[in-house]
Amino acid sequence: MVSHVAADRSRQFRHEAQRLEILKAAAAAIAEHGYHGMTMRGLARATGKGLATFYDYFSSKEDVLFSLQTDAFETMARSVTAALEDVNDPVDRLYIFVLNHLRYCAEHKSVMRVLVHEASALPAGRRKTVRLLKEAYFNICRDIVASILAAGCASPGAGGIDKPDAAEVERITYSVFGMLNWSYGWYDPRHHGTPQDVAKTIHALAVCGLVARCPKRVDADNLEHHLGSIVPPPLFGRSGYAVTA
Repeated sequence: MVSHVAADRSRQFRHEAQRLEILKAAAAAIAEHGYHGMTMRGLARATGKGLATFYDYFSSKEDVLFSLQTDAFETMARSVTAALEDVNDPVDRLYIFVLNHLRYCAEHKSVMRVLVHEASALPAGRRKTVRLLKEAYFNICRDIVASILAAGCASPGAGGIDKPDAAEVERITYSVFGMLNWSYGWYDPRHHGTPQDVAKTIHALAVCGLVARCPKRVDADNLEHHLGSIVPPPLFGRSGYAVTA
C-alpha cells in the first residue's frame, strides 16, 4: 500500500513539474506574440510538446492564460505571507513585500508581461476569479501602507492628519504597484544591480514619501489655479499657451 501511495505522489509530482514547465514556456510565447497571436498548436510547438501531450494538461489556450494568472497571484500572495509572518515593523514589512515582488518579476519576466497585458482576454467569470486573487494580493500591500501612514500620523510633529485617508492609502498603494509591475520592462541586472538594489530604491521612494515632511512638496492648490488660467494649445499646431484675462 505504501509503495502505491509513493508511486502516486511521484506521478503527481512529475505531472505538476511538467505542467509548470509548459506554463513557463507558454508565458514566453504569449509575451512575445500576444495571447490572440497564439493557437494551441503554436503553444504546443513553443513548449516543445506534441499537441496531444499539450491537451493532456490544458484543454484550451484560455485554460493556459487562466492558469498563468491564478498560479502567479496565488504564488506571490503565499510567498509574501510566509515571508511577513514574523516581521512586525510596517516599514520592514513594506521592504519585504517590495523585494518579494521584484524577485518574482526578475525570475518570471514573461509571466509578468502576461499578467499586465493579457488579463482582459479572459471571459467575465474567469476575470472575476483573477480579480479576487489580485485584490487579496493588493490588500496585503495596502494594509502595510495604511500602517505606515497611521504611524506617521500618530508621531509628534509629523504634521499629518489624525488618521490616514482611505483614498490616499489606495492612491499610494497603486503607485507602489506601478513602480513594481513595470520593472519587468526595464530591469536589467547588468545595469541596475540585483533585485535587492532595486527594492532598496523603490522602498526608499515609497517610505520617504510616506513618513517624511518633504521641503520640496509643491503648493498644489496654487499650481492648479495657475494651470486653470491657461488655455491649452490644440493637439496639432504651433500656437503656444495663452493666458486668459
